[in-house]
Amino acid sequence: MAEDYYKALGVDKNASGDAIKKAYRKLALKYHPDKNPGDTVAEENFKKISEAYAVLSDPEKRRQYDSFGSQEAFSRNFSQEDIFRGFDLNEILRGLGGFGGQRRASYSNEDFFSQLFGQQQQYNRPVPRKGRDLEYNLSIRLEEAYSGAEKRISLKMDDGGLNTITMKIPKGIATGRKLRLAGKGLPGMNGGPPGDLFINITVAPHPVFTRDGDDLYLQKQISFSQAVLGTSVDVTTLGGDKKRIKIPSSTQNNTRIRMKGFGMPHFKKSGSGDQYVRITVEIPKKLTKKQRDIVRQLSEEGL
Repeated sequence: MAEDYYKALGVDKNASGDAIKKAYRKLALKYHPDKNPGDTVAEENFKKISEAYAVLSDPEKRRQYDSFGSQEAFSRNFSQEDIFRGFDLNEILRGLGGFGGQRRASYSNEDFFSQLFGQQQQYNRPVPRKGRDLEYNLSIRLEEAYSGAEKRISLKMDDGGLNTITMKIPKGIATGRKLRLAGKGLPGMNGGPPGDLFINITVAPHPVFTRDGDDLYLQKQISFSQAVLGTSVDVTTLGGDKKRIKIPSSTQNNTRIRMKGFGMPHFKKSGSGDQYVRITVEIPKKLTKKQRDIVRQLSEEGL
């Protein structure tokens, strides 16, 4: 039954307990099976309003229903055994003008609803229910994704308390990955297992390195003369080490130099990606007279 419980009874979400009871009594008089023998539409409506009243007349069930936000989500976590447990059918029937006679008066909750809903209801046997899963959005630094990290997060629980969890971030993780922490969700009901916690990972942008899959990119600026003649330069890696690489002579602007194996570790695999150094050639904005004369001579030589 996917109908909203409040709509089923024709009340708003702020309705008092008395208003809910009054609405149910009125509708039960209209749709009760004794008053509508053989009428399947009336019987279906009676099922709907009885289920709605069983939930909304119980403060705790109503609070749970409101927290789930929809009947569909509520029904995924509560069976009909849960819904009708503690629902006093005889007390309600006594207030409906006495129709149904001794035949209905002799029925228990289990008898009536097992006939009405076509299944055996066992109200005195709690049904274990798994707790709800939770999601948490976590932003980490690129260095933490590179080396792995241990993070502590705090989750606000339904009772208002905080649940602090320590978790490990595996090496090589990327934005969009989801980590599952089994049993770290909300507690189960009636002895059921707790739900799981899913961590949605976002890796924050880095001021120096750009990531593309498991490869890393950074820029290194060299002078015009270094590009022409060749040189060696020190390059920082994300792991914090410095490596000396060779810049060959006649290197062009935007040339990429590969540093094999210095990229991101592969996620849950051995090995790593590569690091690429993008070379940019600096063109000086100001020249001394001597420098200008030298460049002019180079120009005359066709350079």
